[in-house]
Formats: sequence, structure tokens, C-alpha cells
Amino acid sequence: MPWVKATLRGNKVYARVGSDGSLGDGAVEIRYKLGDSRAYRAQGKNLEIVAGAPLPDDAFPEAAFAEPKAPAAKGASGKSATGVSGGKAAAKVAHDTREIPANSYVAYTDGACSGNPGPAGSGMLVTAPNGGAVQEGYEYLGIGTNNIAELTAILRAAEAVPDDAPLVIHTDSSYAIGVLSKGWKAKANQELIVRIKATLARRDPPASLVYVPGHLGVAGNERADELAREAIRTRSSKL
Repeated sequence: MPWVKATLRGNKVYARVGSDGSLGDGAVEIRYKLGDSRAYRAQGKNLEIVAGAPLPDDAFPEAAFAEPKAPAAKGASGKSATGVSGGKAAAKVAHDTREIPANSYVAYTDGACSGNPGPAGSGMLVTAPNGGAVQEGYEYLGIGTNNIAELTAILRAAEAVPDDAPLVIHTDSSYAIGVLSKGWKAKANQELIVRIKATLARRDPPASLVYVPGHLGVAGNERADELAREAIRTRSSKL
């Protein structure tokens, strides 16, 4: 199977694609540089293919899978040890285990993409304060990227809750948290990001964005992922 150039949360990588040239949604083999003898796994939905001719199957040697690559440490300037700003060398946000404030709406959001870009969908799960009513929704976005799907899910969750209600939004997208609340510079999706920031800015009290690891058994995250995939499967929306 051939290899293609791709990006993974701001990092340039090489990803092995299927015979049809797609990444799929599951685990994808990646390498960080040409000739790299260390193999890693990444979720296909977190990769974005970069335009260019594919590389042949034998462009990289066969290798056992290594532990995930550790993010570069940042100095006081906010740059990584390589001197690249956080928007380009996006360190994965640590799992946030903060206590949920009382009387808060609690949302879980996720995006999915069959190929990247490809048919895309967003899913959200919003629970009213103190274990109240649960609202589920999903939206088919047509052809898009996983980042667009992740961002749109956050937007829909924010729109589903009154602006004057406390809201905590959980996402497994460190990209979304970075561009929305950590000052990461985004080269793509700028109009959507501006719209989401404006939606969040009018909330009082402010909404909180909380990172959770994807596909590791967090119930709300798993359900949001199922809803996003339902949007793709049915090519429909239910908000």
C-alpha cells in the first residue's frame, strides 16, 4: 500500500493509505521522516492528507511499532525546543480532570470523517445540570475534514445551551482547544473558528473547553463519536 504526505496535529508525517488512497477511521501506520525505521500509529480521523504524489510501498522499511512520539517541550516563550510555535508543533493537551462546577450543562462533542477530507459528520451529547435531560444531535457536513467536524460539533453544543448557563464542553481534539482557547494560529477553517469564538464570547459565564482522550472508554466521548458516525452513515442531520 502506498504512502502519502499528511499532517497530524500540526506535525508533518507520512501515512500509509489503503489501495483506494483513503486513510479510513481506524489506526493508520505513520512515519515522521523519510526512511524512518520507527513506525507509529495514529487515528485516521486525526490526519489530513497533503496534496502531492504518493510514495511507493517500499519507501519505508518494515518496522515494529514504537511508543507514541513525545511532544516537544515548550519554553517560557511558548515555543517548542525546536523554535516552532505551538500552532505548528501542537503538543497534545493533557487529559483534564477538573471538577465540573455545580449547575453546569455538560457537553461531549466529536467529529468523524471517512477519509480526510471525505464525508464528515459531527456529534454532540448535552446533559442538563445535575444529571438532567440529555440532548443528542448529529449533523452531516458533506465533504470536509476531521478538524471541521470537530469544530462544528463544539459550535452546535454551544448553540444548544442558553448563553447565560454554565457550560463545560469535552472534546478529544487538541487542535480545537488550541485554536479556540490557546492562541494557536490556524491556516485553515478561519471563518468557522471566528464564528465559534464569537458564539463562545457572548456566553456569561464563559464556557470551558476540556480535553478528554478519544477511544479510551470515556462514555460521553464514545457516544458523541457514535453520533458523528451516524451522520456519515445516514447522510443526515438531527439537531
